[in-house]
Amino acid sequence: MEKTTILVVDDDHEIRDLLETLLHSEGHEVIQASDGKRAIDLMTDRIDLVILDVMMPEMSGYKVCSAIRENYNVPILFLTAKGLDSDLTIGYSSGGDDYLTKPFSCAELLARVKGLLRRYHVYKGKETTVQDRYYTYGGLHVHCDFNEVTKDGEEINLTELEYQLLRLMLQYRGKIFTTQNLYESVWDEPFFAVSSNNVMVHIRKLRAKIEDDPQEPEIIKTIWGKGYRIE
Repeated sequence: MEKTTILVVDDDHEIRDLLETLLHSEGHEVIQASDGKRAIDLMTDRIDLVILDVMMPEMSGYKVCSAIRENYNVPILFLTAKGLDSDLTIGYSSGGDDYLTKPFSCAELLARVKGLLRRYHVYKGKETTVQDRYYTYGGLHVHCDFNEVTKDGEEINLTELEYQLLRLMLQYRGKIFTTQNLYESVWDEPFFAVSSNNVMVHIRKLRAKIEDDPQEPEIIKTIWGKGYRIE
């Protein structure tokens, strides 16, 4: 099996070396970047995952993430000492897929990496589909098997988590999904109280991309006290 390639971006060489050793032990190829500009220069289609520090000189991780998102849907894991809800919102809004706060355990990091890579590899391969199948809803056109979404003929650039949330709710139209349902189905991890914030932030980002008016959503409805539904 071809090795996965992970880009590690951090201005602390000790953290980069630690992550490289840890990821190598799991069979991953690692490319290091000590700053944001170098990370952007190193981005290619062969990168399967980016582990990105937020607090870096000259160019923050948020700006690097936004720049990567202009051309790539590769999953991005923020690694940072900042863990406030406002920081999470900024990170997800810039295009991040997950957020791990320092200090972290090696087991937790590897679990996040494994989950992000698994979801990315499942949905990125067009060649595995025999016949293109789509979910349609209003002007939305969502491929059933990989991350291809258009609205009124215009392509919408979704991250893998955003795509999977939309795909799941379209697949089971009319079903009310609690935040726990969504988190355990899409993130494929045990649900904790803090997990609700992750779901809500991603729903907000998704609405901003697919709704005509995200403040008055017509596609993803909030069912107060219960969860979310596409009717």
